[in-house]
Amino acid sequence: MASDLDTVRALRALFNDMPRAPQGLSHQETMAWIQRSMTDFEGGEMAYTLEHITRNAMLDIVLRFREDGHLKDDKAFDATLEQLATPEGRKTFMDQCIQAQKSVDATSRLINRAKRPMSDPDPLFGFDTDDIQRFVNAQPTGPGPLFAEFAARDDAQQIGVFADAPQAVYEFDWGFVIEDHGSWSVYIAEVWRKGTVGYFHRFMNAWQLEISTQSDGSVLCPPPLPPGLTLDDGIGHFCALTLDGGPHLQDAAVRRWMGEIFLARVLPYMAGRAVDDDYDFPGGD
Repeated sequence: MASDLDTVRALRALFNDMPRAPQGLSHQETMAWIQRSMTDFEGGEMAYTLEHITRNAMLDIVLRFREDGHLKDDKAFDATLEQLATPEGRKTFMDQCIQAQKSVDATSRLINRAKRPMSDPDPLFGFDTDDIQRFVNAQPTGPGPLFAEFAARDDAQQIGVFADAPQAVYEFDWGFVIEDHGSWSVYIAEVWRKGTVGYFHRFMNAWQLEISTQSDGSVLCPPPLPPGLTLDDGIGHFCALTLDGGPHLQDAAVRRWMGEIFLARVLPYMAGRAVDDDYDFPGGD
């Protein structure tokens, strides 16, 4: 495995230009210094957190390659550390990793496609009529066990997803919906357990497929979004997807569409396609 020296060298290369707390500060002073650094960072606290997450991911990749990959060669390891010490080098390194992963994923999909008949994935989950009616009636369940599971995740805490308590929580068997500041954010347990970041794009592909599919008697084609409601990816709330509507969320017809159509009949099929990593969306990469 990678030595302690290897780890220290990689950390220094990756984080050489990130702000460091002065020595000799008390715990409270250190926390205050960190908070100021996050606030003052270009792009704000979210950019600071994502930058840390990205660089830590690169650290994991480099140490893995050092243990059992091409970086076991000392010259290759030295060259990679030199590359990672600059913003341009880090971007190039991540681009190379992404392209390599895309190649692996594409090969895997082709193999799986050859091994199984082409079929649409089953819905990821069903629905409970009482749960849907409770949502339509604007009767929040409050935080439950699935909310607690997600809120306890390290990535959710690092990004500060629920730094402020949401206005309303509706928990279901499959996850939960947050209603807050004119938006509905949809959190699905299987998605966050597999890694939320990897599914932002797939859920948008799933939605595009839903609104472009013509009903043939076996595939549900949902009606257009109600006036005033828009659907977007979940990046801003670290969730599967978000629906924005401002005051329209209080409209009875909009709530009925969200509960009886989207949550009960559309989302289960979208989620089934999105979390099936072997499913190729038409026109996708």
